[in-house]
Amino acid sequence: MFKPSRSITTAMPSDLAISRAAARRPLEEVAADMGIGPHLLEPHGSAASKISLDAIDELRDRPRAKYVVVTAITPTPLGSGKTTTAVGLGQGFRHIDKLGIVAIRQPSMGPTFGIKGGAAGGGHAQVVPMEALNLHLTGDTHAVTAAHNLLSAMIGNHIHKGNRLGFDPHEITWRRVLDVNDRELRTIITGLGGPDDGNPFQSGFDISAASEVMALLSLCTSLRDLRERMGRIVVGYNRGGEPVTAEMLKAAGAMTAILKDAIKPNLMQTVEQTPVLVHSGPFGNIATGNSSVVADLIGIQAGDYLITEAGFGADIGAEKFFNIKCRASGLAPDAAVIVATVRDLKTHYRVVAGRPLPPEMLAENPDDVIAGAANLRRQIANIRRHGVTPVIAVNAFPTDYDSEHQAIMDVAAEEGVRAAISYHFTEGGRGAVELAEAVAEACAEPSGFHRLYPDELPLVDKIDVIAREMYGADGLDLSPLAARQLDKYERAGFGSLPVCIAKTHLSLSADPKIKGAPTGWRLPVREVRASIGAGFIYPLCGDMRTMPGLSSAPAAERIDIDDNGEIVGLS
Repeated sequence: MFKPSRSITTAMPSDLAISRAAARRPLEEVAADMGIGPHLLEPHGSAASKISLDAIDELRDRPRAKYVVVTAITPTPLGSGKTTTAVGLGQGFRHIDKLGIVAIRQPSMGPTFGIKGGAAGGGHAQVVPMEALNLHLTGDTHAVTAAHNLLSAMIGNHIHKGNRLGFDPHEITWRRVLDVNDRELRTIITGLGGPDDGNPFQSGFDISAASEVMALLSLCTSLRDLRERMGRIVVGYNRGGEPVTAEMLKAAGAMTAILKDAIKPNLMQTVEQTPVLVHSGPFGNIATGNSSVVADLIGIQAGDYLITEAGFGADIGAEKFFNIKCRASGLAPDAAVIVATVRDLKTHYRVVAGRPLPPEMLAENPDDVIAGAANLRRQIANIRRHGVTPVIAVNAFPTDYDSEHQAIMDVAAEEGVRAAISYHFTEGGRGAVELAEAVAEACAEPSGFHRLYPDELPLVDKIDVIAREMYGADGLDLSPLAARQLDKYERAGFGSLPVCIAKTHLSLSADPKIKGAPTGWRLPVREVRASIGAGFIYPLCGDMRTMPGLSSAPAAERIDIDDNGEIVGLS
């Protein structure tokens, strides 16, 4: 069997070279396609413009776009190409005379300089300029970091100045954040020195993408909502066991002031000049893993289709999209795209975590694809469990074979799901036309969208429902600490909130080494934290870290500036 005859076999320039060669339109013209006038734009150079939240009201009477979430099967550490597929799909709609608006998160610089590299898409389906997107952009992540750490400073200052609120030193739950992968900051002691240096406390750092402030920014619906959520942040408990909030510390107003501009979505464009809304960046396996509600509230009135991306596999990102983001926005999806690759399906059959890819991964073997398809079948079921129509996007790679693509198509046919082989990476929008047509057909069907559990279900039961129905677990194993924390949150009145499970993205289980669709296991819950301002409770399952570490060969080692002042090594 020969490799695909399409241009997927053609040698391509690097992502960075494609990005720099792309012709970009003035963002005022891109915004005009969306019905957004120049009075609503705040330019940040030629790369991005902020969009005023006044656009939500100005666009309110326009027809509502079809709402599509892009998710995936359980990926490899390098991902499945969800962003690339979301961008390619948006470009593909242009080739069938429809306007697709793409909405994505801003990448965290931790993974950008870590193992994964950037997250601007890839090939001929990417957001440009990729350097701006993957690095500082308009400074939103820095604003989140500053607002979060201001609250940390005010907690310490309050205790140092007399502790009027009666903080229990052992019940301070608010940590610090930094947008860098740095394992040595996971657990620290603050306040060392003398009496003027504060009080010694054990604390630690999370990555900025795991900050409740980031999740809160992604879920709020307006500046007023942002301010109210900020005040509800619980930073610890007093000696009577009652929660202490940012409002009680008089910190919420200043934190909101720091985020006054960061709440506005960023407008960018693809290599084919399709509009892209880039906003917020909560981690997918730790936090909500979805771009902002306000970006979607603008995009849903600005085109024919709004394509938004959910982090990692459908068991994590899409589940949180359905049960947390849609709960906050009030929007209901019309279809869900599940990205599947030959490499990822083979991974669920042959790859052992921590070892190099075996040579047979690159050999033609459709039987391996079918053997690894249990994970794809589970993720299809996860989408259908929410009453949403799934569409399989076979993200084509240069190392694939026709027979392997056909194997995925055969699995989709057995499951009764639309599927399309998409060549957006090498061909841009014209390579995603079949996918766009399949998504359009799915969106034309009635949606039976519903959430997985009712608000009134106890927190422990919500976790159990997700573990059993999304992950295939037999139940929960709660640590004594987790059980006490859940009881405390119920007594504090937080029981009606949804849960945002923090677990590995590399397996349906809590163990990244276990591939496929495992059965006969239980979900270990070691700790449960409360993000009351963001509006969810998040259990930490297995060895899930809220501050990643760098790999033995991080991407930062390859990134530099050349003699012309251009960034090199970013991908």
